[in-house]
Amino acid sequence: MTTTPSPDAPRTFSDLGLGADLLKALDGLGYEEPTPIQDLGIPHVLAGSDVLGLAATGTGKTAAFTLPMLERITKGGPAPSALILVPTRELAVQVAQAAHRYGREMAVKVLPIYGGQSFGQQLRVLRRGVDVVVATPGRALDHIRRGTLDLVTVEMLVLDEADEMLDMG
Repeated sequence: MTTTPSPDAPRTFSDLGLGADLLKALDGLGYEEPTPIQDLGIPHVLAGSDVLGLAATGTGKTAAFTLPMLERITKGGPAPSALILVPTRELAVQVAQAAHRYGREMAVKVLPIYGGQSFGQQLRVLRRGVDVVVATPGRALDHIRRGTLDLVTVEMLVLDEADEMLDMG
């Protein structure tokens, strides 16, 4: 006899189609079940759809885009496969740390780049190769104009807090 889960039964991250490495990382971080934004967003991002996600602070938006991004991108290439633009250096650090924690089992290389940090140090890490760049727009443009941030291999672009970036100009 088979049973059909009730539509009200909580889904798991495994139900959303995430791979074993991400599931292991999430388990290690104590994540038990996806939040509503994760439940709705992850399958669409995994499918390659463009997604506009709106949710309050603290609802898991970062995981909603980062987890499927890490599942989809090519890792270990000479240039980044994903670019996440954020409005502030604090958010760049926060999102980069989250991506690193989620991608630990996959050996994902994540680099936050933002103003006020050594350009030379950022350049050295970029030259060694990274999978994900989390950047503020100004510093990303600096690297692009200097030819030190190659976007030809970027498979996924995320605009995190796009409304705030537009407000800032």
